[in-house]
Amino acid sequence: MPPPSSGGVTVAEALNILEGFDLKSMPRANALHLYLEASRLAFADRNAYVADPEYVDAPIEGMLSKQFAAQRRSLIRADRAAGVVPAGDAFLYENDKSFPLRPQQDMIMREGTHTTHLTVSDKWGNVVAYTFTIESWGGSGIVVPGYGFLLNNELTDFDFTGPAPNIPEAGKRPRSSMAPTIAFKDGKPAFTIGSPGGATIITTVLQTIVNYVDLGMPMDQAIDAPRLSQRNNKETSVEPGFPGTPQAEALEKFGHKWEAKPEEIGAANAIVFNPDGTVTAVSEGHRHGTGTALVQKRGH
Repeated sequence: MPPPSSGGVTVAEALNILEGFDLKSMPRANALHLYLEASRLAFADRNAYVADPEYVDAPIEGMLSKQFAAQRRSLIRADRAAGVVPAGDAFLYENDKSFPLRPQQDMIMREGTHTTHLTVSDKWGNVVAYTFTIESWGGSGIVVPGYGFLLNNELTDFDFTGPAPNIPEAGKRPRSSMAPTIAFKDGKPAFTIGSPGGATIITTVLQTIVNYVDLGMPMDQAIDAPRLSQRNNKETSVEPGFPGTPQAEALEKFGHKWEAKPEEIGAANAIVFNPDGTVTAVSEGHRHGTGTALVQKRGH
């Protein structure tokens, strides 16, 4: 999903960074450490650059460049968490070097978490990954007369201190984090994944892809695994019950510190398109009282 959503470019940049590591061959703690560090770097760049493209020329080509990913990857220490990091200079990897706004300082507002994601496919091969939001509970609290739907309050997704790409301007759309994703293999859909969760949408989608593709988990286990959300902060957001676990203690040896959230992170769902032509629908196995996934067969 393109700007003003920052989801697609941030997930893709982090995956490009992780592409340089053989995660399959590593102990899980080492692979999760690299996932967190790639997320940290990608969020630093996301915060510095991405906003409404009608107002800001974000260096998307540079952010998605394999050369830029290699430069960012070189900053990762295999044995140590980095803490807060500055944005990279994605403009160096643009063909057009004329962009005027370079990163100033890291400023991020707390984003709401009340979003919905669904994904569907049909027998004709159509696939939809759909994320939609009114931002927080009840949106703006205003219902359109005669139509019955709520207006959103997405203005809270702006950065209210500048200079930053995502400052409010008349007519400007705020940056979002929605990241509905359809992955292809050999030109055919392989899986689709998405989630609500404010800025944690990006890390939920990214971690699930890493779990499924690199760590070889079945999709239900990839979704149910404990979620770690590093968004270029000193501490990594984790779900209740994660601190003190063997995984947490293994990552603490790299210097990672935890911000234990009172609530669960994300609410993902996915479809896996199996090689034999069948599909597997997957949703949360325990978060939020479990999710809903269904493969339904109808007569022709």
